Amino acid sequence: MKFISDCSLSEIISQIQTKELTPEKLIDDLCDKLDKWDSKIKSFLPEINRRERLKRDLKKLYQKFPDPQDRPILFGIPIGIKDIFHVDGFETKAGSGLPSEIMQGKESEVVTKLKEAGALIMGKTVTTEFAYFHPGATCNPHNFDHTPGGSSSGSAAAVAAGFCPLALGTQTIGSISRPASFCGIIGFKPSFGRISTKGVIPFSQSADHIGFFTQNIEGSKIIASLLCNNWKSGMPEINKKPVLGIPEGEYLQQASPEILSTFWKAVDRLKQKGFKIKSIPALDNIDEINEQHKLMNAAEFAEVHKKWFNEYGDKYHQVSIDLIEKGRSVPSKALNKAIKDRIQLLENLEQLQKENEIDLWISPSTVTTAPYGLDSTGDPAMNLPWTYAGIPTISIPFGLSGKLPFGIQFTGKFNEDEILFKLIKDIV
Repeated sequence: MKFISDCSLSEIISQIQTKELTPEKLIDDLCDKLDKWDSKIKSFLPEINRRERLKRDLKKLYQKFPDPQDRPILFGIPIGIKDIFHVDGFETKAGSGLPSEIMQGKESEVVTKLKEAGALIMGKTVTTEFAYFHPGATCNPHNFDHTPGGSSSGSAAAVAAGFCPLALGTQTIGSISRPASFCGIIGFKPSFGRISTKGVIPFSQSADHIGFFTQNIEGSKIIASLLCNNWKSGMPEINKKPVLGIPEGEYLQQASPEILSTFWKAVDRLKQKGFKIKSIPALDNIDEINEQHKLMNAAEFAEVHKKWFNEYGDKYHQVSIDLIEKGRSVPSKALNKAIKDRIQLLENLEQLQKENEIDLWISPSTVTTAPYGLDSTGDPAMNLPWTYAGIPTISIPFGLSGKLPFGIQFTGKFNEDEILFKLIKDIV
């Protein structure tokens, strides 16, 4: 994939460690790009004197780690943070018109981990309102007339534009995989619970996943090993190509004819590279899965916003109001069933993998390429069942469909995120 501006996390880490690049020069380079282009892309929330603040933060980092040999892996590297994560020194507004003071809280555990690894905070990135569907102002860096996707719109656009080599996002339906595909970058969503959600404004506690965006697989693997709980770093290499499974049926047919055509061409390319690929009937009850997941999300979103909505209901956009009102009408019995059904879906998918001897599922990351206009962030239908089941996915760019980026979603087994990274190493 050709990026708007190259900004490879793993390469930057290497260049800083070998002193080919200084953190000061990196800050200037990123801020120069941001100053030139972000008035059009609008990926970051505005900040006065961002460059000067970053250099002050870097000075403190030098004081904390004076010995170059003891500096952590992300030393001096600026990163983007979706504006539903609490970050010390930054207000949290979550893309909303509510008073920011009611939303403040203790810094996100993920942000603290990244700071301890030496990262600097480039700034807060734009999100849809409370990570739902009302879009922010961010444009797709590949074509400003198209959406970057949501809800992690600013984070995906910032990485695609090369404003930062890493940005945090969240996924409750498709908010990492979809914008990653639309923007032509890597988007990793771990197994449910592998990365802490503490210090992040929740959407649906049964579906919220913390993930991130980079421009390359190696960079993603580094961050996954830092953020995923109990990461197994000493696992042996896997010296065989993974067997890939295509979930044929009603789920796959949700994708547009254009996307399916591009997907099957990509499948042919993978076959030519020696990958064994099986088509397996799966997810034929996708309408029921979609409904259960959306019902669960609505009920839990309504609970999160119960107090705020009672006091500031007039400040919410209509799509959020509609979701809250839908959630309030969900009976507790229906909610409990929707939560329980996640386990059944996970078990069904694992059984299919076992019976058919496949290592990874592959599917298009999106229903269409990035839609025209900024009124819609696109349809997350291709991501929903994997999020509902809580299994790890990584969206990888596979060139263009038409003139816009197209991604393929690789889905592994629950709590085997490490194996997912090992299995995709020969794919790209």
